[in-house]
Parts: sequence; C-alpha cells; structure tokens
Amino acid sequence: MAVTALGTAVAASAGRDGAGCVLVAATLLTGQLSIGWSNDVLDAGRDAVAGRRDKPVAAGTISSNVVATACAIAVTLCLPLSLANGWRAGLAHLVVVAGGWAYNLGLKRTLLSFVPYAVSFGTLPAFVALGLDGSPAPSWWVVAAGSLLGVGAHFLNVVPDVDDDLAAGVNGLPQRLGADTARSGGALLLAAAAAVVTFGPSGKVPGWALAGLAVAIAMSASSALLGRKAGSRTPFLLAMLTAAVAVALLVGRGGSIT
Repeated sequence: MAVTALGTAVAASAGRDGAGCVLVAATLLTGQLSIGWSNDVLDAGRDAVAGRRDKPVAAGTISSNVVATACAIAVTLCLPLSLANGWRAGLAHLVVVAGGWAYNLGLKRTLLSFVPYAVSFGTLPAFVALGLDGSPAPSWWVVAAGSLLGVGAHFLNVVPDVDDDLAAGVNGLPQRLGADTARSGGALLLAAAAAVVTFGPSGKVPGWALAGLAVAIAMSASSALLGRKAGSRTPFLLAMLTAAVAVALLVGRGGSIT
C-alpha cells in the first residue's frame, strides 16, 4: 500500500491526469500484491516455524491455495495494466515486479539480496516518467534516490527477523551484517535518499525543503536508535515514514522527475 500510494503521488506531481493516476495506482497495486502474496506462499513453512502469527498463511487462517490463486489473478491483471501505460513504461514496471519476484524466489538468500530492491525501486520512477507524454527518461537523481530508499527499507525490514532468517538459511546481505549494522546502514541509506531528493533538482533549495530534510534525517536516525527489542517493527515503520517525507519533498519541489 505504501509503494502504491507514494508512486501514485509522484505520478500526480509529474503531471498524470486523474485517469492516468488511477491507472498508475491499479498497475502498482497489482504488482505489489503479486510480490507480497507470492512471498507469503513461498515462505509459509519458514514463517510457521518462526511463529509469525502476523502472517495469515503461516497462522493457518487462510490456505496457501487461496493466496496462490489471488497471486495468479494479480499477475494476470498486472500485465495488461502495465502495458496500458505505454510499452516503455509497461516494460519498466514489469522490471519492478520481476525484481520483487527474483528476491522471493531465491536472491533473498544470497549476498545479492539488495540488488532487487536497488533495481526495482530505482526503476519505479522510470515507470512513472516513461508513462508521461513523450516517454521522457527520468532524471538521474530520482533513480538514485529510489534505489537508496529501496535498499534502506530492505535493511530495516529484515532487522526484526535476522535471527530467524539465519536459522532458516536466509543469508542475505543485511543478515550477514547483523541486526545492529543493518539498522545503522539502513538509516544512513534513507538519509542519503532524502538528501538526494532535496539537492538533486535544479534551482535554489528552499528553506522548507531543508526543514523537511532535517525531519527525514531525524526519522532515519530514530530507526537506528529505536527498535532494538527483538522482533520490533519500529525501524521499518520509520523507514516508511522517511520515504513518505522524501516523496513529499519531491512533490513540493515541483515534481520534476525528468
């Protein structure tokens, strides 16, 4: 929901009309649902062993067959919706979704676990930009900011589950670094993303943008200092809030992503 909402906000600020924003939202939503649902189906056994009662499949409140069917429907809808934004934008969005699936299907267990996040979140602005009239390429800084946000969120998302992941053989980059390093590294990446969004666009940086950057840095720092209790989701929630501030900075600067 966060990716869908923030991506749609960027599309609106970039000039997509009402119908275009609805299309962007539907496209992003189906792609994100397919990624999330496939993750829950593929990880059901591991989640059950880890006692993840917040996961309906692992908790047994819904069958994996139902979720797999819903996932298949989401994928089926995602393909035409993606291409309805134009073939260039459509291909870019399919790269975003493919990155999420690649993570679920095995890259999460390797040293390259960060790559799908860097590629998918960096390509997300390209999907929005290429869907505009003339299919303009996105600016370098918005791609860089997206990649930094994605990898930072990846680091902070796995912090609560590092011990369970290692026990299950999930040896991604943040798991190998350890919870403390992953928490600090994720915070630095989020702060860097907010800085890129603030100073990347051309023109003088207004005072309110600097204030927004200060808020983003404070939130990212809090994600490193808070949530040290095992299983705490506070760092990831703060990561989502930092991403929201970064998007607000982008929108406030005029939304020029091309």
